[in-house]
Amino acid sequence: MKQSRRWQRTLLLSLLSISFFAPLILLSNRLQSITPVGRRESIEDLSNFRYKTNDLRLNAIEHEGGVGLKGPRHILLKDGDFNESGAVIQSNEDEKTVDFPKTDGNDFKFREESQRRTESSDGKDQLLTVIQLANKTDYKPPLSKVEKSTKAQRDGAIDVKIKEIRDKVIQAKAYLNFAPPGSNSQSVKELRTRMRDLERAVGDVTKDKDLSKGALRRLKPMEAALYKASRIFTSCPAMATKLRAMNYNTEELAQAQKNQATYLMHLAARTTPKGQHCLSMRLTSEYFALDPEKRQMPNQENYNDPSLSHYVVFSDNVLASAVVVNSTISSSKDPEKIVFHVVTDSLNYPSISMWFLLNIPSKATIQIQNIDDMDVLPSDFDQLLMKQNSNDPRFISTLNHARFYLPDIFPGLNKVVLFDHDVVVQRDLSRLWSIDMKGKVIGAVETCQEGEEASLHSMSTFINFSDAWVAGKFSPKACTWAFGMNLVDLEEWRRRKLTSTYVKYFNLGTKRPLWKAGSLPIGWLTFYRQTLPLDKRWHVMGLGRESDIKTVDIEQAAVIHYDGIMKPWLDIGIEKYKRYWNRHVPYYHSYLQQCNIQA
Repeated sequence: MKQSRRWQRTLLLSLLSISFFAPLILLSNRLQSITPVGRRESIEDLSNFRYKTNDLRLNAIEHEGGVGLKGPRHILLKDGDFNESGAVIQSNEDEKTVDFPKTDGNDFKFREESQRRTESSDGKDQLLTVIQLANKTDYKPPLSKVEKSTKAQRDGAIDVKIKEIRDKVIQAKAYLNFAPPGSNSQSVKELRTRMRDLERAVGDVTKDKDLSKGALRRLKPMEAALYKASRIFTSCPAMATKLRAMNYNTEELAQAQKNQATYLMHLAARTTPKGQHCLSMRLTSEYFALDPEKRQMPNQENYNDPSLSHYVVFSDNVLASAVVVNSTISSSKDPEKIVFHVVTDSLNYPSISMWFLLNIPSKATIQIQNIDDMDVLPSDFDQLLMKQNSNDPRFISTLNHARFYLPDIFPGLNKVVLFDHDVVVQRDLSRLWSIDMKGKVIGAVETCQEGEEASLHSMSTFINFSDAWVAGKFSPKACTWAFGMNLVDLEEWRRRKLTSTYVKYFNLGTKRPLWKAGSLPIGWLTFYRQTLPLDKRWHVMGLGRESDIKTVDIEQAAVIHYDGIMKPWLDIGIEKYKRYWNRHVPYYHSYLQQCNIQA
C-alpha cells in the first residue's frame, strides 16, 4: 500500500515537472524561429491601435528587417505611377480603394492603406510608410519632444501650440481640396467638422497662454481625422503640388491685402480727421465774426527784428502748428526773444489766426501769414506743381515748395530756423543761433552718418541718375540730410542766388523725369554741397514711420520729427510716440471738447 502511494506521488511530481518545463522549452524554440519579418508584423499590428500625432507625412523611409533602423532612403515615384487625375494607380490587387463621384471626367481615388511591401534591390522585404508631407525632396526625421523644445528655445520660438493648430487646419484644407465638390463621405464630413470646431475654438487667439482648454481638447480629434485622411490618400507628388498651389494663392492674397493696406494708409494720411475739420470750421466762423481791428496780433514791431530768434513753420493744420509753437515756447529759456512766423494758405488762414488770437502766448511773438497774399511766387506756380504728376496733394502743395522762397518771404531777416509742422521741440534751441555756418546755407542733421545703417532717403532712390545731366552734376553717393529742423542763413542764400537755382532745376524736372515728386529731392540738389552737418541729437527722425526708435534717443533729442505718414494726430499714428505730441495739445479747450478731439 505504501509502495503504491509512493509511485503515485512520484508520477504526480513528474507530471507537474513536465507541465512546468514544457512551455519554457516550447517558448524558447518559438523565439528562435521568429524572423525579423515576424517581429515587424507584430509591430505593425500594434501600431494600428494608436494614432500618430506628429505632422502629416508623405515621403517614405525603409525599416530594415535586421536589428534597428537605418538612415532614410528617398523613394522617387515615376510619372507612370499616376493616372491623369493625379491619383496613384493601384498595382496590388489586395489594396482597397474608395471611389468618389466623378467630377469633370476625373476619378478621385483615395487609398485606405498607406503601407505596402516592396522588394528591395537586395531581395529583403521592406516596409514603406508614408511619413512626411512637404514640398521638399530631402527628408528630415521627426524631432522628439525634447529636441523640439530645445530647438524652440534656440530659435526663440514661442506659441508652439498656436502654430501647431494653424498647421493642422491648413493640412485639413489641403486634404479637403482633393475631395470632389459635393462629396459627403464620412471622412470628408468628419474632417470638415473637426476643422470648423478647431477654428471656432481658436478664433483670433495668437498666444498659447490665451488658448482655452476646449481648443486643446479639440486638437486630438483633429489629429485623428488627419491620420485617417493620410491613410486614404497618400499621393506625395499630388499633395505637394496642391500645397504649392495653396502657398502661391496665399502669397498672392497676402500681397493684395498688403497693397490695399498701403493704399488705405496713404489715403488716411491725406484725409483730414473729422474732429480737426470741425475745429477749423468753428474757428473760421469765429474769425469772420470778429471786427477787423480785433484780428491783429500783438507785438508786430518784432516781426523783422534781427536781434530776436525767428522760427518759421509752413502749415495748413491748426493743431500741428499749435504744437510746434507751444513746444518751442515752453522749452525755451528766453521765450520773450522768440518770434514765430506761421505761413499758411488762404483756406486755413482764418482758422489758424483765430486759434492764436484765442491762445496768445504771454511772452513770445506770433505772426500769421497768408502765402496767397504774397507777391513772391510765380503766377503760374500752381500749374507748374501740377506737372509733377503726383496723386498725393502734399507733394504738389504750394506750402511744400514755398520754403525755397524764404529770402523773398522774409526780406528783413538774416537767419531763421525752419520747422516742419510735424515736429515737437523738447529742448532750448538758443545754442543753434551761435553755430558757425562756415559759409554754408543750410544746417541739417545728415541721414547717412558713419557707423549707422544706410540712409533711408538715398539720393539714387529719389533722383534719376540714369539721366546724363544729373549723373554729370551730382554724385549718388553724396550724403543726404533731413528737412524738419533746419538752420538757414538767408544772407548766404541770397548771395548764392539759390532760389534761381531751385527754379532752374524745377523747370528741368517738369520737362523730363529727373526725380520723384515732392520737395525733398529737389532740395538736395538745390543745396548740394551747401549743407552744414549738425549733431544728430538736435533732430531725431522716424517717429511717423518706424516703431523701433530707442527711447533714450527720443528723450535726449532737442527736436523729434514725425516724418512719414503715421502722424500723431491721426488714428494710424504709432501709439507709443503720441504722448510726446499730446502733452502740448490743450485737450481741455472748449473747442476741442466740442469737436470731440481727444488724446
